[in-house]
Amino acid sequence: MLNSAKGAARSSGSDTKWIAPHSVLRVPLRRSVAVGLLLLLAALAGCQRSQQKVIAVVPKGTAHIFWISVEAGAMAAGQEFGVKILWNGPPAETDYSRQIEIVDSMVARRVDGLVVAPTERNALVRPIDRAMAQGIPVTVFDSGLDSTNYVSFVATNNFEGGQMAARKLAELIGGKGNVAMVMNAPGSASTMERERGFTGVIGKDFPNIKIVATQYGQSDRALALQAAENILSAHPDLNGFFASAEPSSIGTAIALKSRGLAGKVKFVAFDSSDGMVEDLKTGVISAMVVQDPFKIGYTAVKTIVDKLHGITPPKRIDLSATVVTKDDLGKPAIEQLLKPDIKKYVH
Repeated sequence: MLNSAKGAARSSGSDTKWIAPHSVLRVPLRRSVAVGLLLLLAALAGCQRSQQKVIAVVPKGTAHIFWISVEAGAMAAGQEFGVKILWNGPPAETDYSRQIEIVDSMVARRVDGLVVAPTERNALVRPIDRAMAQGIPVTVFDSGLDSTNYVSFVATNNFEGGQMAARKLAELIGGKGNVAMVMNAPGSASTMERERGFTGVIGKDFPNIKIVATQYGQSDRALALQAAENILSAHPDLNGFFASAEPSSIGTAIALKSRGLAGKVKFVAFDSSDGMVEDLKTGVISAMVVQDPFKIGYTAVKTIVDKLHGITPPKRIDLSATVVTKDDLGKPAIEQLLKPDIKKYVH
C-alpha cells in the first residue's frame, strides 16, 4: 500500500498520475467553509433581531376609541424608533386585577420597558415597583399613581381640563343655575382630577351655580346612561351637565336625546369619538374638552426609548387639552386632533 503522506496514485493505461492530498480535499473544504459562513451570517442576523428592544404598553382598557388612538400613537413611536410594541390591556377599565396580571406577565417576559396607564392609583403600585426593582424602566401615562417610583409620568393636565370644562359650562348657562356631573369611576386618578378641577372652579368662581348631583358611570356607557337618567328624573330643572370621560359622555348624551333635552340642557363632555362629534354637530353636546391620545401614546413610548439610550426624560410631562365647539369643526388642527390616522398604525 502506498504511504498516504506521499499522495495517492491514479492509473490511466500505462501512465500513473499523482494527486496531492490537498487537491482531494479542496472541493469538500470549500463547501464546508461556505456552509459555515452561511451559518455564521444567520447567527449574526439572529443576534441583530434579538437586539431589538421590546416595550410593553398596558392601557386601562381596550374598548374605547380613546385607547385605540393611544395604541396608534404608541405604534407610531415604535415604528419611528425601531422598537417592538407589545399592546395588551384589560377589556374593562375597572378590571385592575386583570391589569396587574398583564403587568406581571410582561415583567416575567423580561421586556425592555413598560408603559402603564393604572386603572387604580393604589392597586398598581406594587406591580410597577416589581418591574422597577428588576431593572425594567416604567413610564406611567394618562392616570396617576400613588408613588413616584417610575421614570416619567405622561398625561393630559386633567385638573386643568376639568377647570376648562367648568368655565365653559358656566359660560353656556350664563353663570347661574343647577348643574350635575356624571363621573367615571372611583380610584381612576385622571378622571378624579378632572372632577376635582370642575368642582373647584364652580365652587370658587361661580357662586350662583350649584352642583345638585353627582353619580358614577363606572366607565360603562349603559351605567352612565342610567346615572344621567336618574339625575334628570330627580332634577327636572337642570341647566347643565358635565361628564368626565368618554363612556360617561356617551351615556349622558343618549339620556338627553331620549328625553328631548338636546340643546335645552347644556352639556360639556370630555374626550371624543365619531358619535360624540355628530352629537356636537347637532347640538346634543354643547362643547367637548378633548385630549390628544395619539400624542400621549407616542410621547409615553418615547420616554422609555430615551431612557434605554441613556437619556433621562422629564419626571412629568403635561399635555394640554382643547375645548372644541361646533364652530371649531372643520379647522385643520381640530380635524387632526379629532381624527388621527389610526388605520395607518392599528389594523
